[in-house]
Amino acid sequence: MTLTLWHNPRCSKSRAALALLRERGLAPVLRLYLETPPGAAEIRAVQAALDVPLIAMIRQKEAIFQDLGLSPDSDEESLLAAMVAQPRLIERPILINGNRAGIGRPPEAVLALL
Repeated sequence: MTLTLWHNPRCSKSRAALALLRERGLAPVLRLYLETPPGAAEIRAVQAALDVPLIAMIRQKEAIFQDLGLSPDSDEESLLAAMVAQPRLIERPILINGNRAGIGRPPEAVLALL
């Protein structure tokens, strides 16, 4: 089983999700998505694995969300372009396990993918 965690080490929820996985003897591949941002196709693939609308993958409380003029009603292409340009908008953490994925909000939510 290959697990990939879209991880931001500065985020307490992301660190907690990683700790939960490690406590179970798992060593996910860490995708430091702020250092190596995903492209549009990769974000779309994760969205498909999550089976959620794109807005569910965005940190709507980030100031940049409003600064860019985005809202929950923004079209998906605008949201996707913003996520590619500003990866800090991507909700975290996201655990990917094959063709399934989950957002670790709360961190324990990632355990459902194991």
